[in-house]
Amino acid sequence: MEKKIFRDYDAPDISVAVKEHYRKMRKNQTLDYVQHMHKKYLAFDKPMGLWDAMRHLNNLIDVSDPDINLPNIQHLIQSAEAIRADGRPDWMQLTGLIHDLGKVMFLKGCDEDGTSQDEQWGMVGDVFIVGCKLPDSCVYPEFNSLNKDMHNEKYNTPTGIYQKGCGIDNVDLAWGHDEYLYQVLNNHKTNTLPAEAMVMIRYHSFYPWHSGGAYQEIVNEKDAGYLQIIKDFNTYDLYTKSQKIYNLEDVLDYYRPIAEKYLGSGPIYW
Repeated sequence: MEKKIFRDYDAPDISVAVKEHYRKMRKNQTLDYVQHMHKKYLAFDKPMGLWDAMRHLNNLIDVSDPDINLPNIQHLIQSAEAIRADGRPDWMQLTGLIHDLGKVMFLKGCDEDGTSQDEQWGMVGDVFIVGCKLPDSCVYPEFNSLNKDMHNEKYNTPTGIYQKGCGIDNVDLAWGHDEYLYQVLNNHKTNTLPAEAMVMIRYHSFYPWHSGGAYQEIVNEKDAGYLQIIKDFNTYDLYTKSQKIYNLEDVLDYYRPIAEKYLGSGPIYW
């Protein structure tokens, strides 16, 4: 049987919508835009239970994903069940289940800033660092020049506004579901997920770095440890995608006590 190739953005049958998504993302995700989104979306003023948030992802298909066109909740359960099948720790199983949950941003999003069901360029897709030169390891690097920051001498060098070796914890990434969920959970008072889980959540879409090897002028020794964590998680985030359909209600009894162990039983503020 021919092995499935994932993330083949040059495939002849690649969706026009996927390429258009990345064109808009690269053009619009500037430093000013990202800073605006932090102010707009990190108010933590909407209480919602974990399972209600999960169910909302029945209504979202990630337009940036070239590999699967199922509602996003299916990818989350597929990831979690693969981690569970391999006997990995319960916190990692939960991380697989929730790692894309920041996409519920669409509930209070809008077309204008790319956070709606129709316009997703501010919510999904591979992220990159804003405020410094966009690397050729970005998907469709031909779109890099559309970003106005790349024509500003403050932002178009390898380090841009950052100090050499400052580390990825100290930069601004393109806005999306990774950073949103990371910040939501960081604000969640009963969150006891280990640091490794938070790394998986925050950086799993940062492909130009963890798969493309970019940003060597910015990364530091701590990031080398992060890289091992992300590469481990990526085997489940990427290579478990299939057309298998799950029902959340069928696995809820297993995952609920794990979620309560690490996140508590109360609402999460989005």
